[in-house]
Amino acid sequence: KEIRKAFFYKDHKYKLLSFDYSQIELRMLASIANIPDLIEVFNSSKDIHTSTAMKVFNVEENEVTSLMRRKAKAVNFGIVYGISDWGLAQQIDVSPMEAHDIIANFYDAYKGLKEYEDNTIEFAKKEGYAKTILNRRRYLPNINSLNRNLREFSYRAAVNTTIQGSAADLIKVAMIEIDKLLDNYNTKMVLQIHDELIFKVDMNEYEELKDKIKDIMENAIKLRCKLEVEGDLGDTWF
Repeated sequence: KEIRKAFFYKDHKYKLLSFDYSQIELRMLASIANIPDLIEVFNSSKDIHTSTAMKVFNVEENEVTSLMRRKAKAVNFGIVYGISDWGLAQQIDVSPMEAHDIIANFYDAYKGLKEYEDNTIEFAKKEGYAKTILNRRRYLPNINSLNRNLREFSYRAAVNTTIQGSAADLIKVAMIEIDKLLDNYNTKMVLQIHDELIFKVDMNEYEELKDKIKDIMENAIKLRCKLEVEGDLGDTWF
């Protein structure tokens, strides 16, 4: 936070504008894997972590505790990285057995996810690569290795590539379109950090540009579930 405070523009007509995608990897997962229950959560603007907690712990919304939501959040993001029972157990401080049950409940709640992961791995085993939504390839030379550790890492990488790689596709498409938009403006795109874009914005152009930039980001690639972009304006990066 202290480091972020050091980034500002001496000329006060410029401020820093940050736009970032809300839970892009989970939205990408829902869309690519075509998981109806996940798509419905995002398209109805429900809280994904609360919704998952309700499903994996079999409780009503008003019964979801902050601890349940925290555990559900770890599962939601862990699934993207191919988290193991032991890995989840370490993250949320439960036994591997409880972690196993939580992950099993997750797959049971979001029908089609396990099948999608299995199909992605089978494709990679056959073709030697995984691909993103825009057909970029990540080659996986160890996908059929006799070494179990190398093989299982490649399995996780195959699934992860389709999700994170596709999220990278999305923001790059958005960046290209925003670059075209800003061609005749003083406002400039200065930084990309994962799912976030940062702009040096001329305050005389802010009102004209803010919704245009947001619209480009939310429509860069059409997915099965809607994309949401959140933004903040400040004198410093902090």
